[in-house]
Amino acid sequence: MSNIKKILVTGGAGYIGSACTEYLLDMDYDVTVLDSLVTGHKDAIDQRADFIHADLSNRELTIQVLKNLKPDAIMHFAAFSLVGESMKDPGKYFRNNLAAGINLLDGAVLAGTKKFVFSSTCATYGEPEKIPIEETEKQKPINPYGESKLMFEKALYWYSKIYGIIFSSLRYFNAAGATEKFGEDHKPETHLVPLVLKCAAGQIPSIKVFGNDYPTPDGTCIRDYIHILDLAQAHELALHSEESCSYNLGTGNGYSVLEIINTARKITGKKISIEIVERRPGDPPKLIGSSALAKEKLGWKPKFENIESVIESAWKWKLKFPNGYQN
Repeated sequence: MSNIKKILVTGGAGYIGSACTEYLLDMDYDVTVLDSLVTGHKDAIDQRADFIHADLSNRELTIQVLKNLKPDAIMHFAAFSLVGESMKDPGKYFRNNLAAGINLLDGAVLAGTKKFVFSSTCATYGEPEKIPIEETEKQKPINPYGESKLMFEKALYWYSKIYGIIFSSLRYFNAAGATEKFGEDHKPETHLVPLVLKCAAGQIPSIKVFGNDYPTPDGTCIRDYIHILDLAQAHELALHSEESCSYNLGTGNGYSVLEIINTARKITGKKISIEIVERRPGDPPKLIGSSALAKEKLGWKPKFENIESVIESAWKWKLKFPNGYQN
């Protein structure tokens, strides 16, 4: 086991970053969260972590933070992640997800930080030719969000070659579920599971289903949903990898939009109304990932392999925090 103790988590006030921060702290790492709070929530930051309120787009401040902190490793979650928005405002995505990320990489070089775990995405593949998707699949994003993540993956590759940073790019599919303390609360909310549960809780009248004419069994998009605690486990394991590599993180199972809605109806016991609307631009019909490489090389063992357990954990958090985070 490597002697990594001090971790900087960027975007630790966000959905996945908050769960990973909690997981790392439970394993006795020394964690500092850096977040701009532009989309994150202060209440989502584990109180055991140190917190720096900063934006990675501030190059001087980012580099100074890294030089002062000298972390053993960086986990980089801070990013904009709305596919639809990226199709309307691509510059926002390239500035934040790529240019601000370069500031972080330069800070890592100056601080002597050699381990980097990157929160990437299956959106780098675009519309894959083979399902389940393997890491060797061509990366041809069909939206600026996926492109911005792929561009940062390429930057990581060159920083690895030139400066010796060991990176893991973790390309995950649809994160879902909750821990007992931390769950999903975006403003605005665009993700299917929390929207379905908002509907079940009577907070919105119906769920918009974007297209029911896809080439799938029920005509709605199919996605691979992965529990955030399984993601957190993979991030921690990646800290100890001694070689740079990219990994898919998924369950290998896909569920359609309608299957998710029907499962939520069963778990919540609530009526969930749907409204079929036009497709969104940039949505592939089917995304399912093979995680064989992560299991083989990282020793990753996901625990939440069925969609019922994922949605159940999200519903428990929803009942506990009906209005999400207050700050």
